[in-house]
Parts: sequence; C-alpha cells; structure tokens
Amino acid sequence: MNDNIFESKSISKAYFTLAVPVVLGMVITIIYNITDTYFISLTKDLNLIAGVSLCAPVFTLLMGFGNIFGQGGSSLISRLLGQNDQENLKRVSSFCFYVAILFGIVSAIVMLLFRVPILKLLGADADTMESALSYFTFFALGAPFVTLSFIHTNLLRAEGLSKDSMIATVGGSVVNIIMDPIMIFTLGLGAAGAAIATILGYIFTNCYALYIVKKKSHALSVDIRKWKASKDHVRQIFSIGISAALSNITQSFCMILINQNLLIYGNDKIAAMGIVQNVSMIVMLIIVGFSFGGAPLIGYTYGSGNKKRLKEIIQFIIRFLCTTAFALSMIMILAAPFAIRLFLDDQTLISTAVLMLRAQLLGMVFMAIVLFSTIYFQATGKAAPALVLALSRQGFVFVIVLFIAVALAGYYGIVFTQFISDLLSAVLALILYRKHH
Repeated sequence: MNDNIFESKSISKAYFTLAVPVVLGMVITIIYNITDTYFISLTKDLNLIAGVSLCAPVFTLLMGFGNIFGQGGSSLISRLLGQNDQENLKRVSSFCFYVAILFGIVSAIVMLLFRVPILKLLGADADTMESALSYFTFFALGAPFVTLSFIHTNLLRAEGLSKDSMIATVGGSVVNIIMDPIMIFTLGLGAAGAAIATILGYIFTNCYALYIVKKKSHALSVDIRKWKASKDHVRQIFSIGISAALSNITQSFCMILINQNLLIYGNDKIAAMGIVQNVSMIVMLIIVGFSFGGAPLIGYTYGSGNKKRLKEIIQFIIRFLCTTAFALSMIMILAAPFAIRLFLDDQTLISTAVLMLRAQLLGMVFMAIVLFSTIYFQATGKAAPALVLALSRQGFVFVIVLFIAVALAGYYGIVFTQFISDLLSAVLALILYRKHH
C-alpha cells in the first residue's frame, strides 16, 4: 500500500488515482454487456433474447452474495489500513475469501436443484423456458466463480491497487467477449454458450486477482490458517456487507417484478427491457465506478480521524458525480435511437425500447446521489443508514411506486417506475446524510 495515495494533499489526484482504474474496468464491463447483448440479438430470436434477459436477476443475486464480503470486507479493510492494523488485515481478507467460496458453492447447489421453479418465478413461460434453462444451468455451475470475483476486485481497491483490480476485471471481460461468438455461433451452443463464455471470464478474473494478492499485496492474505476473523470484525463485515448485498438482492426482486408485469404485454417487451437495461449500464456503471473508486479514500480518511480532509473529499466527489451523471444521461437520451438500433431492427420495438431507455436515464443524477450516500455510509461503517438506502431505490420505494404507477398508468407506469423511485430515494438519501453526517 502506498500511503501517498490516501494522504496526498491533492484530493482530486488521490481520488482520480483510485477511481479512474475502477471506471476503466467498468467501461470494459459496459463493452462486454453491449457485446454480449449484441451477439445474442444476432440470433434474431426474441424468445432466446427474452430467456437470457430473464436470468439477469440471478447474476445480481450472486453479486449480492459476493458483495457481502467484497464491499463489507473492503469497508473494514480501508479503516484498518487507516489504523495500520496489519494482523487483522490479513485475517479479514482471508475470512472474506474462503467464506465467499462457500456461499458460491451453496448457491450453485440450490440453483441447480430448483432450476425450473426459479425460472418460472423469474417470468419464464413455455416460449422462453428452453433458452432460459440452457443459460441458467451453465451459469449456476459457475456460481462460485461469480461470487468469488467480487472479493479481491473490491479488496485490492481498498489497499490502493485499483489498477490491478481493473486489469482483473478487464481481462475477464475480454475473455468473455472473445468466447461469446465462439460459444454461441461457432460451437452452436446458443444460450448455453453465452453462459459458458461468461463463466470463463470470471475464472480469469479470479485467477489474476489471486496472483496479485500472492505477488504484490502487502495487506491481503489467502492463508487458510488466518481465515478466522474476530467476532467484532465479522459483525462489521456483515453489517455493511449485508446492506450492500440487499441492494443487489432487492434489485433482482425488482427486475422480477418488472418482468412479471411486462409479461402480460408480451415477451417482446421483456426482450426490449433486457436490452435497455444493458444499454443504460453505459451511464450507470460509470457512475458506479466513480462512486466505488472514492470509497477507499473515504474509509481510510475516516479511519485516520482527519475530519477536515474528509469533508473536502465528500464535497468534491458529490459535485463531480452529479455533474458527470447529468452530462452522460443527456448524451445517451439524445443517442437512444441509434443505440437501440444496434440490437433491434423492428421499428415498433425500437420505439418501445427508446422510450424505456430514456425513462431509465432521467433519474441518473438522483441515482448518483443515492449511490454516493450509500457508499459513504458503508465506507464509514454506518450500517443503519446504509441499510435503509440499500432497501430504498430498488427496494421498498420501488415496489410502492411500481404498484401505484401500474394501477394509475398501466404499461407506462412500469416504464417510469425507476425514474420516480430514483427521485424519491434521492430525497431520502439527503435526509439521512444530514442526520448521520
């Protein structure tokens, strides 16, 4: 770890040194998401596109399990670094690594045993079940690799090794992009091929991140003899990690609700929404990257007790995030027709997807406020407000808005639910920040 990264007099330099590699990693993830969606859309099979899209909540759920220990562990590690507690750094990182593997194995077993009931819950019908089942089965087999990928990519950033974390993420995405057309078309595996390509990417990410931990990291460990963390540290990991995980889990739940509500309007609407969610990631993941990139700096500064510098960091980051979110969302709103035409050629469906995409993008500034507030509470170990926000934007606020919006406006209520939820959640985030800051 290089203390100068965290203690530099220039806040902007410290922030961008940590955040830019995270964002670059997110950009590659965006390219992967778009490429993956593009190759699947080349099949021209709307049932296949819809079937794969229906499995998206499963990935988000596995991300949630990984983030219990990835984000929960990185929050604690940032503060331990500020306190220079070397022994507990190794114990916490080792604990997160091995327990994440266990969670991944258990998830894989449950997913494989209950494949059909889970897919029916996700919204699969007679037309989409075959494609959804092919994708889901192979994705479930790789669940331990997916869950584990969120551990060291988060923990390495907490130590200041953002560049190496980025390479791990980028490398996995490149492997995925290369393998997609080979698996889907050359080998003729269709939906199953898309899942296999994804898992191969995560295997690369895990192998490279593990190599960096062994060869370059001074704080992290995978020594199985040190896997037992203290009860207090386990409590801190779970208190923050569960709030991060619940954000992913509630996101999965909300995606299921959206698909279930869209099902009555046809599988073409589900396919359009699946494409829209991937395209909207262009803006969302950049904002996520800049938010997460600041978390180690916030956690370290909070742990070191430098309140003046912490206040300056918070002001700088929130201004930057809101400005960036506004600029990117406006660009994408204007470019929406072009972006959608990359994946669809039916003019009616294009118009449907463009409206969906613009509705998603309207709330990006509000999302930035919610996301930063959540990251701030997680990085400083304030579990209660972090939990409330984790359960708001795509949780209780979203569900309430969805049911009211559907009752009042039907299909258009579904389309604009996320925007309204983002707005109300941002108001809640500002209230909580004023109360707990």
